[in-house]
Amino acid sequence: MIKVYNRQTKEYDIEKIAGGKIIEVLYTTSYGRIGLELVLKRKIYSVLAGILCDSRISAAKIKKFIEKYDIDMSEFCGELKDFKSFNDFFTRKIKPCARPFPKEPELFLSPGDGRVQGWMNVDINKNIGIKGISYTLKDLIPENKIIEKYDGGTVIVLRLNPTDYHRFHFIDDGVCSESKRIKGHYYSVNPMALSFYPKVFCQNVREYSILDSKNYGELIYVEVGAACVGSIVQTYKPGEFIKRGSEKGFFKFGGSTIIILIKKDRVKLDEDILYQTKLGYESKIKAGEVIGRSVKI
Repeated sequence: MIKVYNRQTKEYDIEKIAGGKIIEVLYTTSYGRIGLELVLKRKIYSVLAGILCDSRISAAKIKKFIEKYDIDMSEFCGELKDFKSFNDFFTRKIKPCARPFPKEPELFLSPGDGRVQGWMNVDINKNIGIKGISYTLKDLIPENKIIEKYDGGTVIVLRLNPTDYHRFHFIDDGVCSESKRIKGHYYSVNPMALSFYPKVFCQNVREYSILDSKNYGELIYVEVGAACVGSIVQTYKPGEFIKRGSEKGFFKFGGSTIIILIKKDRVKLDEDILYQTKLGYESKIKAGEVIGRSVKI
């Protein structure tokens, strides 16, 4: 059972987990972990799952998925009949009015839908300080010359459930570098899995890029693939000026994670997010939602 903080009701919701029973078997039983290590963490499994989700036959499970997880389709472009495969549905585009990105430059926004945790004054040589997460920022990105600039900075981790909207966005105006890929495995990013594999974010396949932003300075986007994620797709054009709220990319089927690193003294995260993170809880948010404020230098 996973409890997630609801910022609107100020109470905790029980998360509906797609494939929860399978995850429990894979990560909590000895025979499940054998199968996980031999087959399921490997690229070939996620590639095959992606091929299946791209097939027309997979479209048959879309309606049941929507009903089971109470997905509000009025927020999205297109109708049920327009989706030709499950991945077509999974990577659905949202109506701009459903996820507005405020224009006030001091507002620090979420890049996507999901469950967020945040830390400030992070030492790049020490583990992120929370149960179930055991990695340093130097583990996350192997190029130390890049990561050293973020010592003492701010980190947000946004976990996307398979039931979430899976496109992600730029949180500010600016110019973004080309995305670099780091090879890895395809473990689940579900909190249940993290308790057994605490360094998942540093072991899974991931991509990172540097956004030279107008209001927060230079920051790093890290997109982490997970179980059954066929691919991380970048849709922006490197080196070109982009606007706040414009699409950066999307994940194909599976749970996924976005990590953003901000330099020291550039952003102050909202107190409720910091407090819930300290307690060990994630806070449920949507793309464009305010999660902090810029710090004037």
